[in-house]
Amino acid sequence: MSTPKDLRYSKEHEWVKVEDGKARIGITHFAQSELGDIVFVELPQVGDEIQLNEPFGSVESVKTVSELYAPVSGKVVEVNSELEDSPELVNESSYDQAWMVVVELNNASEVDELLTPEQYEELIEE
Repeated sequence: MSTPKDLRYSKEHEWVKVEDGKARIGITHFAQSELGDIVFVELPQVGDEIQLNEPFGSVESVKTVSELYAPVSGKVVEVNSELEDSPELVNESSYDQAWMVVVELNNASEVDELLTPEQYEELIEE
């Protein structure tokens, strides 16, 4: 699968899409393919604050549990509750249906520190 060009990426394999001062966050296709079949997703609550590079949730697969690391800081304004009942969406649609949270950005310049699609592709090819 190609890396969407309208997103930014963290070295921990989260993606970010910025819209109107808010960041939609999920995990990359590469990350879900490495994890295998996702069986559970734990996410923060609306109103929680997430901090750059700090864990904000986890994804459990048949192989392992992997923490989710915040690619940006902000207040959670939306949580994808569909993932509670359908964690397999992470495997099926990592960039569309399986977004995890939307946060109001505390510092929009954090997005500039994230990897471009080209830089992320180089990272996963190593």
